[in-house]
Amino acid sequence: MKMNKQLREFLDEKNVFKLICGAGNKNISEITKLTALYAAAGCRFFDLNASIDAVRAAKKGIELVNKKNDCFICVSVGTKDDPHLTKCRIDLKKCISCSSCKDVCIQKAINKEHIIDENKCIGCGKCMEKCTAGAIIRYSKEVSLENILPDLIKEGIDCVEYHAISDNDEEVMQDWAIITKIFNGVISVCLDRSKLGNERLIERLRAMKNLCVNTFMVQADGAPMSGGKDDFRTTLQAVATADIVEKAQITPYILMSGGTNSKTMEFARKCDINVCGFAVGSFARKIVREYIENENFLTDKELFNKALKVAKELVGKVC
Repeated sequence: MKMNKQLREFLDEKNVFKLICGAGNKNISEITKLTALYAAAGCRFFDLNASIDAVRAAKKGIELVNKKNDCFICVSVGTKDDPHLTKCRIDLKKCISCSSCKDVCIQKAINKEHIIDENKCIGCGKCMEKCTAGAIIRYSKEVSLENILPDLIKEGIDCVEYHAISDNDEEVMQDWAIITKIFNGVISVCLDRSKLGNERLIERLRAMKNLCVNTFMVQADGAPMSGGKDDFRTTLQAVATADIVEKAQITPYILMSGGTNSKTMEFARKCDINVCGFAVGSFARKIVREYIENENFLTDKELFNKALKVAKELVGKVC
């Protein structure tokens, strides 16, 4: 598989910047804008919602900046309760219309009637934490991997990432067996330590590696969807998880994520942790949001170039 070989070679270079558009993000316009911007800034690896529409939106953005042959597409799937795959809903009977949730929503997914747009919501839970009325809940939908992956493979993807933040080992391994059977490209697993101790984390990764004949990558997650601040403390857990995975010598292909920001690679290098690079979502989207919210973003050259300067600075932390 040609693209599989090319992606492995890219990972071997150890200067990977992966843009996370959001495992739950189905905002097609935003995906196109983000991929166009960050592809122009030098990003070659994009993590998307596992849907045909999201993949096509990303490819459109990449093609707009003439990077079609340079980039790799990854889709994210996962256990039903993994925080990356959940959504939030407001119970309007309990809602007191204080708009606190709307004010903190980084995806601008909550309208003035306090209804959450499912396509924009990434399930980060910031609205739920802010709600004093207890009106917001998280929910998830069952997704059949056998149904969605074949069509995505036909559409053209280079990597499947499985989010396994769950303490249900049986469910995780059942899903993993399906993915490894269906997809023969690079397969990544995203794990943090919120539900698994260090030893159990490594045990699970080794079990997954043993079942995988493909190129096996680990996305070492710190605190999912928490990368709003640009400091060392915010990225601490991502670096710490990567340190644990690297010492276990399971795979040379490790990316850091979850709270990642412009300090992440600097911190990892100071700690002498050998990783391929880092994946950035919340922080990468936050620093360019004021630009991409403009409906003329892709046609206004001056506006695009202002955002490009910001994006290039972040991508340049590793590339």
